[in-house]
Parts: sequence; C-alpha cells; structure tokens
Amino acid sequence: MSHDRSTNGQPLTDREQSLEFLRQMLRIRRFEEKSAELYSAQKIRGFLHLYIGEEAVAVGVAGGLNKDDALVATYREHGHAMVKGMAMNTIMAEMYGKVTGCCRGRGGSMHLFDAEHRLYGGNAIVGGGLPVAVGLALADQLQKNHRVTCCCFGEGAMAEGEFHEALNLAALWHLPVLFVCENNYYAMGTALIRSEAVVDLPSKAASYGVETATVDGMDVIAVAEAAQQAASQVRQNGGPFFLECRTYRFRPHSMFDPELYRSKQEVEGWKQRCPIESLIRRIREKGWIDDSRLGELEGAVAAEIAAAVDYAEQSPWESLEELTRFVYSESEVR
Repeated sequence: MSHDRSTNGQPLTDREQSLEFLRQMLRIRRFEEKSAELYSAQKIRGFLHLYIGEEAVAVGVAGGLNKDDALVATYREHGHAMVKGMAMNTIMAEMYGKVTGCCRGRGGSMHLFDAEHRLYGGNAIVGGGLPVAVGLALADQLQKNHRVTCCCFGEGAMAEGEFHEALNLAALWHLPVLFVCENNYYAMGTALIRSEAVVDLPSKAASYGVETATVDGMDVIAVAEAAQQAASQVRQNGGPFFLECRTYRFRPHSMFDPELYRSKQEVEGWKQRCPIESLIRRIREKGWIDDSRLGELEGAVAAEIAAAVDYAEQSPWESLEELTRFVYSESEVR
C-alpha cells in the first residue's frame, strides 16, 4: 500500500500528523509500562492485559474513524480507550477500582466503557464484542445515522461462533461494520497454526462476501491509510469490511502468563520492528524530530501519567451504601 494517502483530509506523511501518531503511541506505551509497575505493587488488581507492541493498530485505526463512530474492543483495550478520547485519569481510576473511574471502579482493566465517546467495551469474553458491534451498526442503519462501528478483536476470536454469526449477519443485512482483526499470532498461549485449520484469516471473512484487506500492523502509517480506505468504503457502500492487522504483543498474554509457548528469540526479533522506534527513525530521516522535541513529547506523557496516578490514588472508593446499586437484586446482604 502507498503511504501517501490522507487521513481525514490530512496527508499521512506530514510532520503534524506523524508527530501526533508518535505522541499517541507513546501515551499508550508509557501508560502500559506504568500499569505493569502498579500491578506489581498491587495498586491494580484483577487481570491486566498489556498492549505493548500493538500500539500502531489502535492509533492507526483511530486515524480512519470519525468522532461519532463507535468502537468496540477486547479486554486489551486501554489504548483504544485513549485514542477514542477517554481521559487517562478516568482510565487509571477505573483500574484502581475507584468510584471516579469510567465504570465507578466496577469494571476494572477489562471493562472500560464510555458511551459519551462511543467506546462500547472492554469485553472480557473472547469474541464478545462482535455481536455488540453488529447490534450498534444495525441501530445506526435503522436510525439512518451515517456512522461506522469499528470492532477490534484478536485472531483467537475467529475460532468462536460469534465471529461467524456476526460476519454472516453484517453481510446479510449490509451493516456498516469495520471488523479489525488484531492478529498477534497467539490466542492467549496457543499459536495460530495450532488452533486454526485455515490461517489465511481474510478468507474466512471473504467466505461471507465481505471485502477484505491485510496490512502491516507494526506500521502506524500503513494502518492509518488502510483504516481510512476501509472506513470510507463502509461509509460509501453501507456494508461491512474486514481488515487484518498483523501485529505482535511484546509482553505475555496477561500478568499471570509464564509465556512458555514462544521463544525469547522470537520476541526479540519482533521487538526490532517496534512501531514506535520505526516511526521515530522515519521522521528523524525527514528532519521532523530531534532529541529535544522527542524529550518534550516524553516529558509531557510522563506528566500526564503522573497526574493520572495521583488522581487515582486520591480518588475515593465507592461507599458501602452504594455497592448494591446497578445490580439485579436490591436484596439485603446478610
């Protein structure tokens, strides 16, 4: 794919857009690194799934969406929440379990949700976001809203029945869904070649008559271009599109994962294709950034993260009297 197309009318290769891609990826990477640190300190509890290595997908895909487009994500969704506009303070407070979090601290890391920014999960069940995305797109179609619903999911979800049901209905009803497969080659701890008889993932979507494309998920500019083209096609034609982003997570599946299913050499090989370092090299060559400017970006991100941690630390827990709200039963706890 050419890298000279535009995202929302702005040339992808201009300085301003490139620096914004870099800023967003740095925000995600440093936030995730801090989250791992806080998890080890038992400030964040429950499950934690880090997006380190995959930042180019969320940032690039967001470049192809409009503000009022919906986004449905998986349990590895901190980056998606950030690029959709959710404040880092709100995300961190939710991960701490504080009442100032986006779900009043009840959802935690895997269940970020913000209707105002049209972020509909954070879904802990593998493939659980796919039917939600189809429902959102159907609602838009019936209400004649000219919007796209973007659904991000891992390749492991494609072995689930929900994937096939969602693709079938989206194609049958001609729904405006952009299906984005974040193919990181390992569904939890199982390699793609060990879990799928057919590893050509786009062919599965194509079997339902859905148009497809594959892009290098370690290249934020390529992802942004592909997402822009795909979203534009969904908007123009009204029907679904399947985009495979080939990426790789540098950290284990979760903080509990002993990571015995892949070699250190393989991980290190992928780290040489780090999307952040690759973009920095590219824009250095163009003279669009130097050490001073990069230091400013890093400093601003560090300050934002420090403020988010302080906000979460200072935020209150939900009161005991409020714990029975938003549940099915109002019965007394005995």
